[in-house]
Amino acid sequence: MGFINNAKANEANRVAAEAYTAGRQVLTFKIIEANASHRSTGIMSGVGEQIEAIEAQGWTLTNMAASEGKALTGERTALVCLFRRR
Repeated sequence: MGFINNAKANEANRVAAEAYTAGRQVLTFKIIEANASHRSTGIMSGVGEQIEAIEAQGWTLTNMAASEGKALTGERTALVCLFRRR
């Protein structure tokens, strides 16, 4: 998976566990795609790993919206994911 994607998944796991422990019912999480070739069809690097990390903490992905924008490193796709407690 790579160091950066591991770090992102670990952070997603930490935030999801913290929100669950706090009794939150809804978690909104923004995931920035790691792949620079955003105009092609294929795997969105790091996205699945972050979603799996959050769901492992007892959340279920219920909605997702995508948006393209410019980050410091160029154009990337941002996914805004809405999770609910199981």
